[in-house]
Amino acid sequence: MNWANLVTYSRIALIPVVVSVYYSDMVYANFLAALIFTIAAVSDWLDGYLARRLDLSSEYGAFIDPVADKLLIAVVLLLLVTVYPVIWIATSIIIAREIVVSALREWMATRGNRDSVAVAFSGKLKTTVQMIAIIALLLAGSSLPDWILTLGLGLIYLAALLSIWSMVHYFRNAYEVLSPKEEDAS
Repeated sequence: MNWANLVTYSRIALIPVVVSVYYSDMVYANFLAALIFTIAAVSDWLDGYLARRLDLSSEYGAFIDPVADKLLIAVVLLLLVTVYPVIWIATSIIIAREIVVSALREWMATRGNRDSVAVAFSGKLKTTVQMIAIIALLLAGSSLPDWILTLGLGLIYLAALLSIWSMVHYFRNAYEVLSPKEEDAS
């Protein structure tokens, strides 16, 4: 167990904490849940930084890091759908994209072409907008201005559009490997 993987595991461990705090009767539960989610989201940057800085990169770390990210996002988005049913379409798009792109990366890795679907700017932009949207939606509540909810709703749908855009980008990069060769078609 190294420091980078420990940070990744802490992100997974924070998932039930976010959910429990959000649904609790605590004062400022939505603020605390948003804060814990923010810490978990920032840990995604931190584990990568530690892995590079301390030369702790490993195949296992490269596997578990995106799993932790997808678990965090999927669970918190599902929580938010129970509160804001209007986001079910955006949530479905985002979660479906994560599954499809993960499968694409895995398939490309079996072909020795994982680098062609490495994280791109479009994916990083999608993730940033998605995180801000989730934080805003977690924060939204009766004691905060309505614009926070409006911001969260707008950004989650923007994140869904960016999810589609980034997925298309990854498939475009993988096209040569995905398209059947003429000799394969016969």
